[in-house]
Amino acid sequence: MTPTENLSDIDGFRAAPNPPYPAVPVGAVLAGAARRFGDRTALHYHGRTLSFAQLYGRACAFATALNGAGIGRGDVVAVHLPNCPQYAVAYFGILLAGATFTPASPLLPPAELAAQLTDSGAVAAVSWVLPAAAGPGPAAVLAAVQDRTPVRLLLVTDRQQALDLAHPVDLGALPGARDFESFHATTPARAPAVEIDVEQDLAHLAYTGGTTGRSKGVRLSHRNVVVNTLQFSCWSSGSVPVLDDAGGLRLDQVEPAVEYPVRLGTGVAINLTPWFHAMGTIGGLNLPMLTGSTTVLHDRFDAGAYLADAERFRVTGMSGAPPLFAALVRHPEFTTRDLSSVRGISSGAAPLPVELIRALQRRFGDDVVITEGYGLTEATMGVTIGPAARSAVRKPGTVGVPVHGTEVRILDEDGRELPSPEPGEVCVRGPQVMSGYHNRPEETSAVLAGGWLHTGDIGVLDQDGYLSIVDRKKDMLIYKGYNVYPRRLEEALFAQDGVVGAAVVGRRDPHVGELPVAFVVAPGLDESGAQALMATVNSTLTPYQRLREIVLVDEIPVSAAGKVLKRELRERLAGG
Repeated sequence: MTPTENLSDIDGFRAAPNPPYPAVPVGAVLAGAARRFGDRTALHYHGRTLSFAQLYGRACAFATALNGAGIGRGDVVAVHLPNCPQYAVAYFGILLAGATFTPASPLLPPAELAAQLTDSGAVAAVSWVLPAAAGPGPAAVLAAVQDRTPVRLLLVTDRQQALDLAHPVDLGALPGARDFESFHATTPARAPAVEIDVEQDLAHLAYTGGTTGRSKGVRLSHRNVVVNTLQFSCWSSGSVPVLDDAGGLRLDQVEPAVEYPVRLGTGVAINLTPWFHAMGTIGGLNLPMLTGSTTVLHDRFDAGAYLADAERFRVTGMSGAPPLFAALVRHPEFTTRDLSSVRGISSGAAPLPVELIRALQRRFGDDVVITEGYGLTEATMGVTIGPAARSAVRKPGTVGVPVHGTEVRILDEDGRELPSPEPGEVCVRGPQVMSGYHNRPEETSAVLAGGWLHTGDIGVLDQDGYLSIVDRKKDMLIYKGYNVYPRRLEEALFAQDGVVGAAVVGRRDPHVGELPVAFVVAPGLDESGAQALMATVNSTLTPYQRLREIVLVDEIPVSAAGKVLKRELRERLAGG
């Protein structure tokens, strides 16, 4: 066993404010997992299982096939798939080939897909075919715009192939496309010899969520990706990184089971977070590889199916965005299913309402650790997370403290640091921060001004270093010159009986600036009840913060990653 570079002892790593993370490419994550966890199931998909060793073998074969097609270091390959075993094969294969992975949501409309593929310079893409009866699927959309992009190699796969590698994909409606599995079926399952500069070579060219406008490409090196994966996997498991004799990355779990009961190689989780999203790629794909956890893939969220599989597979952890947990808490089987195997719950992508945290804690008790994290694509995935040790002090409503090697400051509009507990812009510095936006030098200079990543989020740091996200800078409302933070109003709404969804945006008003308007999901509530709800909430607020209107809706629009699409709500107000 070889320790991490420049690391003389484990205690030194844990105490270091800027730990010496191993300088290895992302492929070392899977290589180390394959040698350590071997035949253990890495992925479970509708009855088909793929072990860590099998996944590594298929990824190596795909990497070799890409190199054979003239695709390697410096080339960009798009993965245009839903979560499935082929996604993991393609992702690690691209990186083992020395190429750059760019995730493309299979839900993107044609114009946005073409724009992203063109902006990224993708020369190849892996896409998803739907049955003819289901109408045009992702592959058909991509094929229709391919001539407007640099993509010269289109590989396609489907659900049947996910269940049976030998099943051929119907290429009839996709002239020029090639079958994903047959493309690498006969190539050697050995990692190709590729030189990778972990500091400079891009591992990911990831695109921002686009909840506030056109997506931007985020340039992330192998170093960014490996470090952020280690920051969160070490934190969540009580481990430190080491290298095996062949240069594969692995963890050494140094903290005791009484504090971290889920030991390496024993975890099980259901994953619904899209792998094309930052939280999915790092937290839902790379992190389980390092910790040796089995991932059960679901195609879509169905609360009943989720709870049934949580019981069936004896899941040890539950993770996702707040809408997932809100739906689980409302489901009648939430209190009847055997969920005694659960040891940890983690939430990200958006703030988890305090009332929802309390509901989860009531169901699972104090032995189950609930952690909330904060991050953004520009920081690879994550910046802060709540303590994972069972005996640690938790602060509901905060998103934890910065992970190892990460600094967070709260700055005012002039770049001056604000004292606790004054709210200001959350600014971040650390080894997981991007090198910049792709082909956008002016925006890069602005967002990385002064050597800090300016997140656009408004937050508060308490005296113990715990961060609370008050709101998005762009979501903050100005009413008669006062700052109004929608998060504060949303928390007040969630605290009321019957409210299962809430989002607050501003309605433009020439006299006062913006009027706070709440979109609320509350089954069975009528207009008179909505007025009573608004009066109750407003009684807890100062006059300038008060809601001026409640709009009852069946659901709050969210992105595939679980972020509330406030832009859609503003457009609805403007159109109404």
